[in-house]
Amino acid sequence: MHARRRTVLTAGAAGAAGLVTACGSPGDGDRSTASAPETSRAAKPSARAGAASADGSVPGGEVLGKAADIPVGGGKVFEEQEVVVTQPKEGEFKGFSAICTHKGCTVVSVSDGTINCPCHGSRYSITDAAVVAGPAPQPLAVERITVTGGTIRLG
Repeated sequence: MHARRRTVLTAGAAGAAGLVTACGSPGDGDRSTASAPETSRAAKPSARAGAASADGSVPGGEVLGKAADIPVGGGKVFEEQEVVVTQPKEGEFKGFSAICTHKGCTVVSVSDGTINCPCHGSRYSITDAAVVAGPAPQPLAVERITVTGGTIRLG
């Protein structure tokens, strides 16, 4: 084979491989982002950064909702903030990333003691976000939350 023809064929094959890699199968539910979930989250402006106000005090984090809305033994997904809050025991609230560690999908529900990802069936414990069922390779990241006066805030 001529060297020039071999170069063209090799370059064409590499380009086709790049196209196949860049395109997921339709409807597989994966988030279409090349960056890690934390990178995309950090790019969002939010009160979570803990910036000081004009008087120098540090305000509380972004309000997520009311503690009363989080069932004991369950939880709630805050999709816009990409956070899930659980209440494993009465009065014990936990915050975790709502981004699945398998393919970056957003978890959608909390039921039967697990945080559930719809894309490939990964499930995480509401207590510590440990993987209960794969294919997720690691637990959900911990998100710092505070509960004061019945209000749940990030940070």
